[in-house]
Amino acid sequence: KFWVDVKNGQKTGFFLDQKENRAAIAPFVKGARVLDCFTHTGSFALHAAHYGAEKVTGVDISDFACDCARENAALNGFSQVEFVAANAFDFLKEQSAAGEQYDAVILDPPAFTKSRSAVEAAARGYKEINLRGMKLLKNGGYLITCSCSQHMLPGQFRDVILSAARDAHVSLFQVEYRTQGRDHPILPAAPETQYLKCGIFRVDR
Repeated sequence: KFWVDVKNGQKTGFFLDQKENRAAIAPFVKGARVLDCFTHTGSFALHAAHYGAEKVTGVDISDFACDCARENAALNGFSQVEFVAANAFDFLKEQSAAGEQYDAVILDPPAFTKSRSAVEAAARGYKEINLRGMKLLKNGGYLITCSCSQHMLPGQFRDVILSAARDAHVSLFQVEYRTQGRDHPILPAAPETQYLKCGIFRVDR
C-alpha cells in the first residue's frame, strides 16, 4: 500500500512504469540486507520488505520523499525499513569506506540526461554509482540497476555496467534484463521509446 502525493510529488507521484520490475526483485531479497538508492517514496525498498528482506535502507536526497517513504512503511507495518536523507553518491562512498556489505543493492536514479549531448556525462554518473554499488555487494549478491534516460540506449547502458564491473574487479551473471511495464509500449521504429532499462545481475568476486 502506498500514499501517493499527486499534487506535490514528481510526475504522478508514483513511477508506474516500474511496477513489474518491483515485483521481479522477489527472488533476490528474501532474508537479505538491502540498500535502495534514489528510493523516492520507497517503492523498491518497501517491495523488498514485502518480499521478506531482513533489513532495508532507502536513500534519497529529498527530505520530503523520505518523509513520504516513512509514512508508506508505517502504512504497511514494516519495521525493518529505514530511510536516510542523503546524496546517494556520497552515501555510497561513505558506506564503501566504512566496509559495509549488502546482499542486494538497488539503483533507480532519476534521468541523468535530458539530451543526447549530455550522454557522455550521464554515462560517467551511471558508471560511478554502479561501480560503488558492486563494491558494496557480498560475493554472490545481486545488483538491481536501472536507467530511465531515453537518450541512454540499452546497449550503451550495458556497456557502462560492464565497464564498472571491470573496474570493480567483479564478474557479472545476468539474471534478468527488463524494461518498462507493458502499459508503456515500445515502438520498434522509435528506439527511444525503450527508455527504461532494468538489469538484475549476480555479482561474483
